[in-house]
Amino acid sequence: MRVKTTKGLSTVTQNDSTPKVEVLLQGYSLDTNVGLAGFCMVTLVEGLDASGEKKRILFDPAHVGRRVLLWDALAKRGLGPKDIDAVVLSHSHWDHIQNIDVFDHAPIMIHPYERAYSLQPHRNDWATPAWTGTILERQKLVEVSEGDQILQGVRVADMPGHTPGGIGLLVENGAGLSVIAGDALHHARVALLGENPLIFWDRAAARDTISRVVKMADVIYPGHDRVFRVTKDSSIEYLEDFQMTISNVSDSLDDLDFEVVKPSQWIMPNIEEQLAARAEYEKAAEARRGQAPGPVEDGWVQWWEIDPEAPRH
Repeated sequence: MRVKTTKGLSTVTQNDSTPKVEVLLQGYSLDTNVGLAGFCMVTLVEGLDASGEKKRILFDPAHVGRRVLLWDALAKRGLGPKDIDAVVLSHSHWDHIQNIDVFDHAPIMIHPYERAYSLQPHRNDWATPAWTGTILERQKLVEVSEGDQILQGVRVADMPGHTPGGIGLLVENGAGLSVIAGDALHHARVALLGENPLIFWDRAAARDTISRVVKMADVIYPGHDRVFRVTKDSSIEYLEDFQMTISNVSDSLDDLDFEVVKPSQWIMPNIEEQLAARAEYEKAAEARRGQAPGPVEDGWVQWWEIDPEAPRH
């Protein structure tokens, strides 16, 4: 695998009529022998809604260990939490959702299967603890799926496999088609290997999602890596530099080791039970259809009409 980095391309130059994608917090693929850091990418999408009004969408607000950094990233752009009009969740894993309470004024967009699953996750799904559904149901949830239009030039794409209801955003702008993929593509290496490193739902579906994203995308915003593109010769070109400072380890770094490991895949034990449960999640999602805010006949999601003062679930 060949990797090249091009600096300064994380913010797309554009005119006011095309959506803008900007990384607020870079994602990192960082594992340790004492646990997972779970630093997902946090992305800001700015564009116009159906009526031509400017809106800001936050994709994956990350976990509480990044909360102060998220506040700071918004402040550097002259923004605060109230300036975010909606939040899109790629999926319901702990490292992507814990900061949704920072934006409790805003609609939270989620796939109906992911919502249903979060209320009754598999017992071996360590990334979706039993409290996940409780946290989500406190918010103003808007169910979205394949093809739903959120902003002008911004559509939802189904990306199942890693989880039952994974979604991403397809953004048409000056970079071509930018695909914000979440953990459908954890990091750039996944785009070349064609395999998701963590499977909680369906390995075949995860493969299909990776293939689809790589084929359609001009630029990819992964879940735990830097923005990149796959070149014509099947190499990775990073569009941002890597930067990380490690502090408060110990008085000496003598015990800090760095290890390069071969690509691996973890498939949840008893994952075959997920197939049997799928009908149940589909039934639960269908039962809410028409009762929860979602797309109208023309495919537009009328999320901006949700009453900010509406009572929580």
